[in-house]
Amino acid sequence: MIEKIKEIKQKIGDDRVISFVSGNFNILHIGHQRLLRFAKENSDILVVGVNKYDPNTSLIDANLRLEGILNSIFVDYALIIDNYLECIKYLKPDIIVKGKEHENMQNPEYDILKEYGGKLIFSSGNIGFSSFELLQHEFKDIELKKIKKPKNYFLRHNIDIKKIKNTIEDFSKLNIAVIGDTIIDEYIICDPIGMSQEDPTIVITPISNKLFLGGASIVAAHTSSLGASVDYYSVTGKDNIATFAHKELAAYGVNSYLYEDITRPTTLKQRYRANDKTLLRVNHLKAHSIDKAIQNTILKDFEKNQKKYDLVIFSDFSYGNLSLSLINQIIDICKKNNIYISADSQSSSQTGDITKFCNIDLLTPTEREARFGVNDFESGLIVLSDKIQKKINCKYLITTLGKEGVLIYAGRDEKGDMLVDRLPALNLFAKDVAGAGDSFLMATSMSLSLGKDIWESAYIGSLCAAIQVARVGNVPLKKEEVLTELDK
Repeated sequence: MIEKIKEIKQKIGDDRVISFVSGNFNILHIGHQRLLRFAKENSDILVVGVNKYDPNTSLIDANLRLEGILNSIFVDYALIIDNYLECIKYLKPDIIVKGKEHENMQNPEYDILKEYGGKLIFSSGNIGFSSFELLQHEFKDIELKKIKKPKNYFLRHNIDIKKIKNTIEDFSKLNIAVIGDTIIDEYIICDPIGMSQEDPTIVITPISNKLFLGGASIVAAHTSSLGASVDYYSVTGKDNIATFAHKELAAYGVNSYLYEDITRPTTLKQRYRANDKTLLRVNHLKAHSIDKAIQNTILKDFEKNQKKYDLVIFSDFSYGNLSLSLINQIIDICKKNNIYISADSQSSSQTGDITKFCNIDLLTPTEREARFGVNDFESGLIVLSDKIQKKINCKYLITTLGKEGVLIYAGRDEKGDMLVDRLPALNLFAKDVAGAGDSFLMATSMSLSLGKDIWESAYIGSLCAAIQVARVGNVPLKKEEVLTELDK
């Protein structure tokens, strides 16, 4: 125990406020979570002592109880303790937090705390925190039962579920390069308090947070999780968010080429949520273009790997990672090597330009992005699609329409008639629409690069998007869950 305490103290350092909580924690219930949250709010670091196994008070092995405590988002360090007072002497926490029921009891640690100036606080935490477990279900529950198959679409295009399953199995044959903006999404789950009495402002209390890959990084993670071999090219800052991106991408088997730019912090998008709704989004980013040296390094590394790629996906958020020059040079390399090319230039909260992706195979803009791309706010979607296709010479254009599904434009047939169809949204009860477009882009692209037709590929993309929006936060799709959904 003493060695473990010394190890923890060394990691924490001397300039952090430490709080300490101890107990048996046979079952980590909501009362414990309130107490832990209160302790964490009053310090920089929360250390928890789990009492050694005692048959009179402990129901579960100490190591299992320790594992449960370490799963709490509020706990920084935890250890098994066999002597409570000895632990306090060596740890010297600035604050010890005990439940309110101990306030009128004898508290033996008081004299030790008095010697070095520590404090003993009694609190059972904030009652408003009782919704914590329900709120945490946002990240765990997946609503897949509401996904529907578009039977009429299947009939029109003679789509065979067995062939689709074979296509998804064949994703493992692909070598893919994903190029674009690294974004990390932070979901901050809040307890809604009410309305301020001083001004008409909504008041919330943050309860928990969780980080997810976003932007081009989630596209890379999706493709890898579905079985492909993936190289990811992007630029990050020199910060903790970049460290998180590195670790997460590696965990999903992505081979990353992440170029550090100290002038550009890694893009972080924070979403404040309460009662299954996003109340506010705060973006932390810089959108100036990456310098020429980094562009040249990206191009040089891509050229080394060019021969192995079957598909290149541009995932552009208009934050300066993809200059027109870099895009054109990579497209030229792809054309010489017969590499399939797809792109999405998103501009949901900023100005993007889909027309910088010329001579590619697939483009997947939203209606807003499509209209801004050709400065046309009056034409119908089919005419608009035809106009864009002619301007940028893309083989396929799929306009994503949110709850209305997608409009697929596949050019013209031999008679000059436009090949168009609309695929309805497969999940009208989305929990979180963030990531739908990324899922659609990558899955549709993967199918097309295997030589499958546009109608089958668009369905695979729509199915992946439907699964993605059934949960909160971007979690890479697994081949097994897509195949399972096809069996229903």
